[in-house]
Amino acid sequence: MSANERPSGQHQTGRAAASATADSAFLRACRREPVPHTPVWFMRQAGRSLPEYRKLREGIAMLDSCMRPDLATEITLQPVRRHRVDAAVYFSDIVVPLKAIGIDLDIKPGVGPVVERPIRTRADLERLRPLDPDDVKYVTEAIGTLVGELGATPLIGFAGAPFTLASYLIEGGPSRNHEHTKALMYGDPAFWAALLERLADITTAFLKVQIEAGASAVQLFDSWAGALAPADYRRSVLPASSKVFAAVAGYGVPRIHYGVGTGELLGLLGEAGADVVGVDWRVPLDEAARRVGPGKALQGNLDPAVLFAPRTAVEAKADEVLEAARGVEGHIFNLGHGVLPSTDPDALTRLVEYVHTQSASRAPSVKV
Repeated sequence: MSANERPSGQHQTGRAAASATADSAFLRACRREPVPHTPVWFMRQAGRSLPEYRKLREGIAMLDSCMRPDLATEITLQPVRRHRVDAAVYFSDIVVPLKAIGIDLDIKPGVGPVVERPIRTRADLERLRPLDPDDVKYVTEAIGTLVGELGATPLIGFAGAPFTLASYLIEGGPSRNHEHTKALMYGDPAFWAALLERLADITTAFLKVQIEAGASAVQLFDSWAGALAPADYRRSVLPASSKVFAAVAGYGVPRIHYGVGTGELLGLLGEAGADVVGVDWRVPLDEAARRVGPGKALQGNLDPAVLFAPRTAVEAKADEVLEAARGVEGHIFNLGHGVLPSTDPDALTRLVEYVHTQSASRAPSVKV
């Protein structure tokens, strides 16, 4: 089955999910419509800080967890049950589609994704074959189950952006300076473009699988894009990310674009084709709105470290985020990066309740 084929059963699942979640606060905010309260979800909310997550994953490797529909389903649901967030995010990892096409990699605890044979030459491109939906049948199965369990709560699918995937593949793992990546990008633009083209196709196929299975929105994570200057991003990265967003535009689901340390790139992240631009904690949302320009919703942007402060301090910082978002066309409350593993889960639960309560008192009456 090719990535462009659309099984009727999957489309029926997708349509049913869209109908059930259409008036959710999360999707309304993505569409820049009035909301009864500011919706909340957290990046890396599926697990990490939850004791029930750690217990479930005891003795099970990260990638194995991602490839087991029963585990992916339960882990995705855990923070929704506990925190009452406004959207679930599918439990997976950005390297899952690379593993699925045969790239020899593993996620090592305390390190992250490690690639056994980095991609450095043109011959290495042949290892990046297209992703077929059958390669990730476990994703389709898990999302189908989740849509039924979640009901009116939207499910967010996600994938890694071409630049970030390229960096992992070229460096062989996480990198502080991305020296091999940048050397290839600057030194062999034709090879670089061919690499990102293949990764854009793989990412697109992975997002399509999730949307057709029932995901109500998708987020493209460009975790390492903040390492780039705006001119380099525009010239060498923007075309591939734009291709991904354009390829899934016809589904009509909101598209979120996020990168950490991307304050200087916010306008470009929106220009790539996103409906919602994720903002980390370094740029206030009112300034982010100015940089992004009109016609986009914003997502963010509490510093994850704030959750280690006393409750009054957390609430004061949450108020700052909500205040900065007052003039934003649509706002989804999130952290400026992922939940830190040692975060007190109760602090997250309290934060969701606080944002809901405070924002509802400021919102006009909205019928949903």
